[in-house]
Amino acid sequence: MATKHVFRSLLSIAFTAVLFTACGEVSAPEPYGPLPTPQQVEWQKMEMNFLVCFGPNTFTGMEWGLGNEAEDIFNPSDLDCGQWVSIAKEAGFKGLIIVAKHHDGFCLWPNPESTHTVARSPWKDGKGDVLKELSDACAAEGLKFGVYISPWDRNDPHYGTPEYNDVYVKTLESALDGRYGEVFEEWFDGACGEGPNGKKQVYDWPRFHETVLKYQPKVVMFSDVGPGCRWVGNESGIAGRTNWSAFSPEGFTAGAGAPPTDTLQTGNVHGNAWVPAETDVPLRPGWFWRESENDKVKSLRDLVNIYYTSVGRNSILLLGIAPDVTGHIHPADSARLIEFGSALKEIFKNDLAKGAKVKASSTRGRGFGAGNIVDGEYDSYWSAPDGVTEATLTFDLGTAKTFNRILLQEYIPLGQRVKAFTIEALSPSGEWEEIASETTIGFKRIVPVETITTSKLRVSVSSYAPPLLNGFGLFLDNI
Repeated sequence: MATKHVFRSLLSIAFTAVLFTACGEVSAPEPYGPLPTPQQVEWQKMEMNFLVCFGPNTFTGMEWGLGNEAEDIFNPSDLDCGQWVSIAKEAGFKGLIIVAKHHDGFCLWPNPESTHTVARSPWKDGKGDVLKELSDACAAEGLKFGVYISPWDRNDPHYGTPEYNDVYVKTLESALDGRYGEVFEEWFDGACGEGPNGKKQVYDWPRFHETVLKYQPKVVMFSDVGPGCRWVGNESGIAGRTNWSAFSPEGFTAGAGAPPTDTLQTGNVHGNAWVPAETDVPLRPGWFWRESENDKVKSLRDLVNIYYTSVGRNSILLLGIAPDVTGHIHPADSARLIEFGSALKEIFKNDLAKGAKVKASSTRGRGFGAGNIVDGEYDSYWSAPDGVTEATLTFDLGTAKTFNRILLQEYIPLGQRVKAFTIEALSPSGEWEEIASETTIGFKRIVPVETITTSKLRVSVSSYAPPLLNGFGLFLDNI
């Protein structure tokens, strides 16, 4: 009897081991195409940042200064970077990028490579440093700090000669060497030249990038062609309805050599680098403060729609903020920003898909079930099996829900792969009716639809590799 009992025990253990192996978690899907760095993933999660436009233009009313403005024109009466950061935080923005040097060459920090800086202004008797004050304010509130340093310089006498690249590298070093802490984004544009006098500079972009990474290895660098993120191709707040983070920068440069607008808008479906789009747009008609525009701040509806056409189209939103001559964000601007932040909280506070039961036409296996899409965990996702590029997901909401915004997310650490999707709703008569048809998803896609009431939805996706989705939500925008 004892021998028989031992045999049965061994048989049971063997069977359990086989069963565990059969039911155990399967391996993760293979990556597809170019992949984001961890820094690029975290950058995308930020969703919204300020681009703070402040300098001599604030006091002259110009958009592009000439570079011959006297340093004493810069003299804010009550500069308060803490106010900027406080408003950004309350409105839901995660970082602030300061225009540390615009095309006029004026530096908001005491750059030792220039005589055209705050050190020669009357502000704080020449001892002020806007970068220091802003980086400290960001650190105190847990927001991230970034800088825009234009390569064009209409003041520096070396501009237009090979020596200027040396000056510009040292300028980058003085802002990025760590004295202002970690910089999350370095913003380059490609503006070049002095217009009628023909004074132009051949920028040494590889050297500039190398310098930035030497001091800020985790930074995301912006320009028309990246390498960290790319311009979306307009300043209207609108990313492409098709928007790939994949991009092929070869043959293009920042500025005059930038890719065509449609390429900047859509990326490259089979691009060889991960260069996601950033959507920049000013809160006012212009980038810098002008008293005549105090009543021309974008409306709440405008800002919410911009959120949908930027963050909601696999981009992030960089909203241009213009402090006034006192050094404060004007009351009209601050009120609208707080209103915008409150509106987003209201729209997205109640996910009507929460608790939905999800079924997939196919699933990779244990650990990658369809329910992962609605569990609220970023690194938890549904995946179709290897070789499957067409799949359907059915969401049972339990009861009828009324909504007009649909959110979808791909798990981008393993690449962007969905090329098209349709959404259908179950009608009162029991038939499936198409309510949306789009192309890419990426990090986040928000699809506006007509207000609809239904208890079931069906999402069909087509992709270049097994689709991976880690987010789905339903929301009602009554703004």
